[in-house]
Amino acid sequence: MSHHKKDSPIENVARPHSSGGPYPNVHLPASTDPPSPSNPVKHAVWLIFGASGHMGRSLANSAIAHGDKDWYPGREHNYQALLCDVRIRGAVDEVFERALSRFGDIDVVAICHGYGVIGSCEDQDEYEIRNQFETNFMGTLNIIQSSVGYFRERESGRYLIFSSTSGALGVPGLGPYCATKYAVEGLVESVLHEVDQFNIKLTLVITGHLRRDDHAQSASPGVYRQETAKDAHTASGRKFQHFRILRPSPHYATPDSPSSHAQRMLQWIGDKQPTSAVKAAELVWQLGHCSYPPLRLLLGTFAVESIRDRLKSIIEEIEDWKELHFPPIEGMEGMEGVDDEKQDDHNDDED
Repeated sequence: MSHHKKDSPIENVARPHSSGGPYPNVHLPASTDPPSPSNPVKHAVWLIFGASGHMGRSLANSAIAHGDKDWYPGREHNYQALLCDVRIRGAVDEVFERALSRFGDIDVVAICHGYGVIGSCEDQDEYEIRNQFETNFMGTLNIIQSSVGYFRERESGRYLIFSSTSGALGVPGLGPYCATKYAVEGLVESVLHEVDQFNIKLTLVITGHLRRDDHAQSASPGVYRQETAKDAHTASGRKFQHFRILRPSPHYATPDSPSSHAQRMLQWIGDKQPTSAVKAAELVWQLGHCSYPPLRLLLGTFAVESIRDRLKSIIEEIEDWKELHFPPIEGMEGMEGVDDEKQDDHNDDED
């Protein structure tokens, strides 16, 4: 993993380069200083949480293909797999210590895990809501708290946190899940400011709908087959990828109910996802090695357009209502700066 160049100017002029991967034309902008002849790759050790999912697995495969080493919760080669319940801080600590013991170093922590429930907010019980927050938000916080001290002491480190368009949009049928993603976005942005002084970088990777196109490249075929079997439950309305689908209550059981929007969208998309998980993983691998990572990296047309439209609507709403203001309190007109003037007079008297 290359160390960050704090004082070097960022070049915005595009330049040809190759990451040496299977997709030479897939690369980050030159402004990030991605892997290139002028920024040669230093092989890194990756700790990947959620590597049994198709995005995490694609990222693990990409890192291994480039000669990096993976330790992912989920054989003797350049990777090691194990199970980890990210909701339990002790389990995360154990994984981190075992990774350090196995490889002697950790350069990049990738957080790819996630869990959601599809159903109206009214239909989701306390257990399901808490489980989503414990997995998505507390799991992310546990991982950061467990590893940030190590990165701080070595004065370098990289977090790649997979988020979702649900962290910027309110999606009917995914209320609590969206809330967890909003929370993760706020957490990561706050931590970024806190640890930048230690040369620790964080990036939120926001993907659109990812196509599952890594079947033949899975580093863990057994895990992949198990995931495929679970996804087969989609037809029964019980499970879709990392989402659990609730049976709607009578009030929300109508065919056009907004609370069923998320389920209809995911099931309609099926294998039509336009964004390649393998190509996305190649970009994320480059993100782990570039010198100037962004706070947010949006991958896929759906992610870019949906979040851009959301921000545009917020700006339009602000402009529509900006003329509404409250008149000053009676007797307080022109009082701005009075306290400062009194303080200045007091200081003059002391002099």
